[in-house]
Amino acid sequence: MASTDHHVTTSHWPSTGTAFDGDYTIGDALRGAAARWPSQTALVEGIATPDPRTWTYAELLGDAEAVAHALLTHFHPGERAAVWSANSPEWVLLELGAALAGITLVTVNPAYRSTELEFVLRQSRAQGIFCQPQLNSRDLPAIAREVAERLPELRLIETLGEWIEGVPRSAAATALPDVDPADPAQIQYTSGTTGFPKGAVLPHRALAVNSRLYAQTIGATPEDVWVNPMPLFHTAGCGLVTLGTLQTGGIHVLPAKFDADLMLDLFEYHHGTILLSVPTMLIRMLDAQRESARDLSSWRLSTLGGAPVPVELVRRARNEFGVGIGIGYGQTEAAPYITHTVPGDTHPDWQETVGRPLPQVEVKIADQGTGEPVPLGELGEICTRSPCVMSGYFENPQATDAAIDNNGWLHTGDLGSMDAAGYVRIKGRVRDMIIRGGENIYPREIEDFLFTHDSVADVSVVGLPHDEWGEIVGAFVRTRQGATLTREDLVSHCTGRIASYKIPQVWEFVTGFPQTPSGKIQKFALRDAYLSRTGRATQPDNTDRREA
Repeated sequence: MASTDHHVTTSHWPSTGTAFDGDYTIGDALRGAAARWPSQTALVEGIATPDPRTWTYAELLGDAEAVAHALLTHFHPGERAAVWSANSPEWVLLELGAALAGITLVTVNPAYRSTELEFVLRQSRAQGIFCQPQLNSRDLPAIAREVAERLPELRLIETLGEWIEGVPRSAAATALPDVDPADPAQIQYTSGTTGFPKGAVLPHRALAVNSRLYAQTIGATPEDVWVNPMPLFHTAGCGLVTLGTLQTGGIHVLPAKFDADLMLDLFEYHHGTILLSVPTMLIRMLDAQRESARDLSSWRLSTLGGAPVPVELVRRARNEFGVGIGIGYGQTEAAPYITHTVPGDTHPDWQETVGRPLPQVEVKIADQGTGEPVPLGELGEICTRSPCVMSGYFENPQATDAAIDNNGWLHTGDLGSMDAAGYVRIKGRVRDMIIRGGENIYPREIEDFLFTHDSVADVSVVGLPHDEWGEIVGAFVRTRQGATLTREDLVSHCTGRIASYKIPQVWEFVTGFPQTPSGKIQKFALRDAYLSRTGRATQPDNTDRREA
């Protein structure tokens, strides 16, 4: 596919493609798919048995409508219902049913502990929550009930699978409400630099349009079979794959979690053709295939995002799996993709970039002082403007104003450059966010938590490069005078109290920190000094790898 047919003379890529046709809802997309491909298989439970549960597009619409009517017996349109669960077909039915009912879905990371859950439910003012019954021996409904005692607005707690199973499938007497494309479809939480998560309000049009643009950009068709390891509480899982497949007529195979061997088995058994994953997942699948080879001849495309993509991984995947590679870049606030490469890309250095903006998506690399586009090849902040940008942060106008300027530009906080063909290269981040295996981690949140240990006098958390994870969390700790503190003490302090992917994997004990004249810790100096001593971060991690 040609990719250099359009050029720019400054770091500003205007909206391209056909006239905007994004005035539709997720429900409209579902109804359109059921009308176009009624008997085509839409959704398959990703389990390693010969008889998984499946839904055609017509059945998916019917069950989603039933869920919508059932939801409306508990909620009014515009209210908020949370989902706290790992991947499952029931999660998808709840997502689609809520969209049809005009109810805003609040997605909650199932790795969250009770304090993190309580914050999200309180800040979103959720009126209900649907929980997975058990996850890694944790009783999620029981945790939700304990939290609910402090949340007066939370009036409904249900076990997701049982509730969906009990939904009547008979035709309802009343019509579903009208839903506007600008209405909120979801609130997804993303941590801020202060350590407090912010709820990005994603309208129907943002999620529906972005997933369609992504799926069309990578050339998805009704013949494709997507095997989806991405967590549904992320825009990649519930948006790009779920709604991208929906709008191109493919088959969505959905395992409960990422497991490299299971993924390969599902690709072989279901003749999978497309994967969207973070780089860490693909690395593990490459390693698992070496241990036990499967027939992967049907697999045609692997698209990568959520973390830096090493050029060596692109080469290895093409050589060992024989698949095409696509690379995307985005963030939750953009629902999520902003740029993407295309299959058969002719840009000579495409694998070193994140592609160019999706159709209908405008991007500029802005001077951080003036906001004007910088010259081609120069570094600036990546900003985007499109129908896919969030409405704002839920009940947080100050944070919204800081993220979206008066001209509608979303300031991503990422540093990058643009070439004449519009291809974007990521150079770093204005903020100190760490991306570990596709999970966004903000140092301040971890620093604030580590300060709760009595023996910690000071701490600074930074991201360190890692061959498999892209980045891992490193903590530099100064111990209180007279106290004794070990790595094991700190890991024990974190375990069970913060999500395991946030627990630092590298611990360094220091007597002081490099500082600016104003007293701020120079994190880059900590990082550079550590790497000059040790090279790339290879210390074994202490987290549950299943979460990545």
